Amino acid sequence: MAQEDVFKKIVSHCKEYGFVFPSSEIYDGLGAVYDYGQNGVELKNNIKQYWWQAMVLLHENIVGIDSAIFMHPTIWKASGHVDAFNDPLIDNRDSKKRYRADVLIEDQIAKYDEKIEKEVAKARKRFKEAFNEEQYLATSPRVLEIKQKRDALHERYTQAMQGPDLEELKQIILDEEIVDPISGTKNWTDVRQFNLMFSTEMGSTADGAMKIYLRPETAQGIFVNYLNVQKTGRMKLPFGIAQIGKAFRNEIVARQFIFRMREFEQMEMQFFVKPGTELEWFNQWKQNRMAWHQALGFGAENYRFHDHEKLAHYANAATDIEFHMPFGFKEVEGIHSRTNFDLSQHEKYSGKNIKYFDPETGESFVPYVIETSIGVDRMFLSIMCHSYQEEQLEGGDTRVVLRLPEALAPVKCAVFPLVKKDGLPEKAREIVNDLKFHFNTHYEEKDSIGKRYRRHDAIGTPFCVTVDHDTLQDNCVTLRFRDTMEQRRVPIAELRSIIEDRVSITSLLKKLV
Repeated sequence: MAQEDVFKKIVSHCKEYGFVFPSSEIYDGLGAVYDYGQNGVELKNNIKQYWWQAMVLLHENIVGIDSAIFMHPTIWKASGHVDAFNDPLIDNRDSKKRYRADVLIEDQIAKYDEKIEKEVAKARKRFKEAFNEEQYLATSPRVLEIKQKRDALHERYTQAMQGPDLEELKQIILDEEIVDPISGTKNWTDVRQFNLMFSTEMGSTADGAMKIYLRPETAQGIFVNYLNVQKTGRMKLPFGIAQIGKAFRNEIVARQFIFRMREFEQMEMQFFVKPGTELEWFNQWKQNRMAWHQALGFGAENYRFHDHEKLAHYANAATDIEFHMPFGFKEVEGIHSRTNFDLSQHEKYSGKNIKYFDPETGESFVPYVIETSIGVDRMFLSIMCHSYQEEQLEGGDTRVVLRLPEALAPVKCAVFPLVKKDGLPEKAREIVNDLKFHFNTHYEEKDSIGKRYRRHDAIGTPFCVTVDHDTLQDNCVTLRFRDTMEQRRVPIAELRSIIEDRVSITSLLKKLV
């Protein structure tokens, strides 16, 4: 099945099973804004809990805060967002649609990569076990021709984004003959910059209202509070401050479901270090964060680092952790060495001394910062994409199953009475009332056992428990495992110990230490 079709099925599945709904749907929706349903919010909260505990519980020198969404407008002047938080946009005159010029070009680069992958796949099929991929990539005239075009485009694009050179970006689009996906034409306007911040007004009177912004990132709330945290927590370098919160960007080209939205959630940690040690810490956090992702068990081959060739003006090193989505490798987390830019800017614009005093050396200086920033929604999407599977079963049946990591699953255990009589519902309720204090446990009695299994396969419930007539005699139940569909007879008294260790966040955290 084409990856595009798989992605459409995942989007449909998210709505059908209560994970993600289009926002304001009864009013025909609001573009690039989504609501998380009853199962989605549980999965999302589990992702956030896994991140928070990995940051704050496992590191003695990292603490958390929760800063306000509304902040003094000068903060965004100091950070550069007022003047430089722009996307290069281009319109197609025929479709009247607006696109990010950089995304159009990146998609064109991805098409060259896909062509190379197709050539490799054909050769692998032709040569079978004798196929040497490395040799083929180095010698195939067709592959080398495509790669030359791809590398030339990539080099030209990288240079154009340095300014950015808006005229050059348009020329690249014209030279590559990139067409509008809707109209199919190349009738493009000039490229221009568009600021992404949402603005509003704060004040009790129209004349006295102050223009403020919905924060486009959560990081600045950490920077302006770093000295408060350092002093009240008696923190010594190096130390970190973690935060989970909403951010807002007026994305013109919001697409690919929840991958790029106008209202989204970030999990960020800013790690403050002594100048001169930042690159060592940058490399250490790269490995730390990759280990966090890979602990979910999705396979190392589905992750990769993508080092930035064009660094932001404040950074001296930057990389992305990319995950293999149905639409290609895409960024889910960024790790950046931000130098002392942010703190120095806030010291300059506020007029306040926010230097760190080192009691060991007697020096005062502005710390350098290593940032790890992960999008909750992108993380959610990557987990859904990898977990969604359609399986062929014996006898010709199929099932849709979400192979979610057990610790992140919205529902950890579902308890079913075999029939709705003979005391079985009461016994099942008794089991639920015992287990629900330890992990999310659901009771369900509607439909046949087979349909109930399928429903919980589709929402990713790792364990199902069936209470039958024998249970009333031997105090044993049938425990079913989602991934293997194995069914095992176990004593009720052992249910909690069998399930709890596997579904706790601790089971993931133990892989990190």
